[in-house]
Amino acid sequence: MTMFATAGSSCSSGVTDAHFYNFDSEQNAQKWKHLFLSSLQKVLKQVHPTLAAKDDALEYVESLILRLLAMLCARPAPHTVQDVEERVQRTFPNPIDRWAIGDAQAAIEKGRKKSPLVLPADKAHPLLRDVLQTKIDYQVTLYIVAVLEYISADILKLAGNYVKNIRHIEVTQQDIRVAMCADKVLMDMFQQDEDNEVSGVVEDPNLDTSLTYDELVKDLIQEQKTYIRDLNMIIKVFRDKLQQIPSLQDSSVRDLEIIFSNITEIHEFSVNLLGSLEDTLEVTEENESPVIGSCFEELAEGAEFDVYGKYASDVLRQECADTLMEVVSRQEVSDALISAGHGFKEAVKYYLPKLLLVPIFHVFTYFKYIELLLSLTESEEGRDSLEQVKGLLWPLQSQLERNIQNSLYAPYLKRKLGEISLRHGRLNRQQTLWKMKELQTSIDSWEGKGITQCCNEFVLEGDLLKLGATGKKQTERHVFLFDGLIVLCKSNNRKASAAGQVGEYRYKEKFLTRMVEILDREDTEEVKHSFEIKPRDQPSVVLIAKSAEDKNTWMAALVMLNTRSMLERTLDSILLDEEKQHPLRLPDPSVYLFAIEDSESNIIIEEKENSGTPLIKGATLPKLVERLTYHMYASPMFVRTFLTTYRSFCTPAELLDLLIQRFDIPEPELPSVNEEDTQEVKNQQLSIHREILKRFRKEYSQPVQFRVLNVLRHWVDYHFYDFERDKALLENLTSFLEKVKGKSMRKWVESITKIIQRRCNEEQREITFSLNRSPPSPKWHIRLDEKDWENILPISAGGCLATPDYARALLMLHPIEIARQLTLLEFELYRAVKPSELVGTPWTKENKEKRSPNLLKLIHHTNNVTHWFMRCIVDTDNFEERVAVMIRVVEIMVMFHEINNFSGVFEVSSALHSAAVHRLELTKMEVRKRLPPGQLKVFEEISELNQNHCKKYQEKLRSINPPCVPFFGKLKNFYFVYFAVKLQV
Repeated sequence: MTMFATAGSSCSSGVTDAHFYNFDSEQNAQKWKHLFLSSLQKVLKQVHPTLAAKDDALEYVESLILRLLAMLCARPAPHTVQDVEERVQRTFPNPIDRWAIGDAQAAIEKGRKKSPLVLPADKAHPLLRDVLQTKIDYQVTLYIVAVLEYISADILKLAGNYVKNIRHIEVTQQDIRVAMCADKVLMDMFQQDEDNEVSGVVEDPNLDTSLTYDELVKDLIQEQKTYIRDLNMIIKVFRDKLQQIPSLQDSSVRDLEIIFSNITEIHEFSVNLLGSLEDTLEVTEENESPVIGSCFEELAEGAEFDVYGKYASDVLRQECADTLMEVVSRQEVSDALISAGHGFKEAVKYYLPKLLLVPIFHVFTYFKYIELLLSLTESEEGRDSLEQVKGLLWPLQSQLERNIQNSLYAPYLKRKLGEISLRHGRLNRQQTLWKMKELQTSIDSWEGKGITQCCNEFVLEGDLLKLGATGKKQTERHVFLFDGLIVLCKSNNRKASAAGQVGEYRYKEKFLTRMVEILDREDTEEVKHSFEIKPRDQPSVVLIAKSAEDKNTWMAALVMLNTRSMLERTLDSILLDEEKQHPLRLPDPSVYLFAIEDSESNIIIEEKENSGTPLIKGATLPKLVERLTYHMYASPMFVRTFLTTYRSFCTPAELLDLLIQRFDIPEPELPSVNEEDTQEVKNQQLSIHREILKRFRKEYSQPVQFRVLNVLRHWVDYHFYDFERDKALLENLTSFLEKVKGKSMRKWVESITKIIQRRCNEEQREITFSLNRSPPSPKWHIRLDEKDWENILPISAGGCLATPDYARALLMLHPIEIARQLTLLEFELYRAVKPSELVGTPWTKENKEKRSPNLLKLIHHTNNVTHWFMRCIVDTDNFEERVAVMIRVVEIMVMFHEINNFSGVFEVSSALHSAAVHRLELTKMEVRKRLPPGQLKVFEEISELNQNHCKKYQEKLRSINPPCVPFFGKLKNFYFVYFAVKLQV
């Protein structure tokens, strides 16, 4: 395979005159600099919509594709599409050359106007004329740019997968280097040097590595996604390829059934479990932990885990291994596997048997997760559910352990089970790096860069025999296998000396795994269980294993490393082809309102950087409901915002009706089968129709229906007042929920029904005190009997005075007690206000009593208290009495301030600044003289709260510790987050 190194360097195809255009020269580099940078960000969004990339990462990818461009444009300069295609075929490894050529041909077929390319071909075209020093057709530019885009997407996809595995959300240049280091194809294409350091800092893995419950749940979901990809590899790359061989298509031949057992049922089970886990995580509130025990419990009660029992019984039998070996040995099968790609036959023979064991030891990760989740959960419901699951799965666990014990793979599986690690992302990588560093310290006389600088993963170690050049002498070697290196060592017999400790092994030689070919060797009378490592630029090495099983283990690991990158790309290509072959079809817009395409007339979207969720700036009501329950992603913040604000443009009845319409999704119309076609063609068309409907239900119908139920659950849980005010609305909702069918949907319907029942039956919550002591005892200024109060209070308050004496009652009560009692009243009024009562100023509209009843009560109370204080001050008989009353009002104001009742503070402040009180200059001067210094200082501070647009009040509100009662009248922004209203008392 031809390789290339730096931009402007010669390609190793024998062309010597390749330096006619130097991409690295100052003048040329400036022309190409950042030409592809913004477009590469879009390419990343195509392959990993949820990830972002740092500039240094995109600049590095740009430098790589410029090196690729230098090779494609090397002399003899290509002038036609055919010239470029031949160069790709000659220099790219198979099957990447076919995929790159396929994308490039698709680009030129669609032409300049309909080009699907993201990289800027228009900007590259005039620059390519300078590079090639001749006029070229635009199709040549399209072809070259399409190839560059394919490779850049491949690099970013690989790096994105690595970043997701370590639980990061941003791709860095270091991430790309690390990911490429483990990829044989890209390392060869760009001829990365062995000395190129790629690893991060090795930290002590003994640091605190404990996981929280929520981190463990996210790890479980990520682990499940990786596992499903392994299952897809088994089914779509290996099994489907074998099914295409004519001799294995006969229905009477059970070979593939014996080899793969019920792997499709395992895949279906795994997809269902992943969907259930993601749904549960999505409906969990921000400050709560997901109760995922129910996901396992539902499947365990339905005996759906039993698919693993059958699979283990079948795959661990000797018959399975023997059948696979016999199938591969057939001439027709062997030829077909060889023609499928370099190393594919070896992958089927050695790597596939180990890959088939993945589901068996993966099910043990479920058992491990259940135990850890059980130890970490704080929810009683979650604990009970996990305990139930553990009991239900115990018989399966015991059966699997017996199957493993009696199988030929027992040593391998026991080792793999011992390696099960649930340490998340970065910590898992640090543990791996630390282990590789420790292994290197055990090797004396090491040469070159450290292991951690060219490897990411430790794979295997063991004792093998090395066959001498003559084919007779055999020497013992301890072999370490990493994803980037094969290291051969010899046992070290030297003892420790004053010079220092001596390593357990002595270094002999090493090979880059990407630079070697692994060859299987037939057994002979003299040498058995051997295989050959054939480097490109070193003599071959023949290694001999102890047994056939030991050889299979080593060959499986070596073949996996040698073919993994190509197998992964093959899987990606198959999945992409399936997606194109079975496109996601939506119902006709004439029968389903929410299938209308987005346009400038119905929705305005602002794409947010570094986020997969766009910001909706405006839309029609149906489009808002569509995005509220969007099939591609969930947006919890949008759900909360919408349910808080929708009453300003829509009634609750209209919203419920639209959500029900959104839930009732008709299936898309499919082209009818032509009766004149042959039965084979009809069957193919029906098969395509089934796959299209399957994808529609999985990727559109089910997510939308689930999110409709999630919106309804959030609605009844946090905005149940809509249903309290309109009984017909509640009846329509319950009627709809009763009609919902489907096992997966009924679970969420039951959760909504429970919330409705709880809301309907719950009584008004009483104030509870979080302090570990009783409420303070009442403060009395002057103790009076009930009869004495009757002579003071007006008739409206239970007294006997026709003309009430406001000042007398105020002076006889203790200011602390007045402040306390008013605070309790105002807290209840404040707590009753719903977020919807603040959106769109409904308290100023005609139907304000219906839309903002609680806010109006609070406003009326605040005004009445303010008027009471005003009346108490001005309705006095003489100057001394007026001074005494105003001092008492100020004392109450100071007490309001101390207990964080800002509503009370502004009630008093409004009374003191009213026209009737503000003009009493002499009274205010006397009050200032008589107030104690401490109270006077607080009074002056309080007087400044409403100055400069209440800036100091807002600072004060942010600085205090709850509980508190804010003052609504001074809040400028009425769009609150609902949880801000929940005060602690």
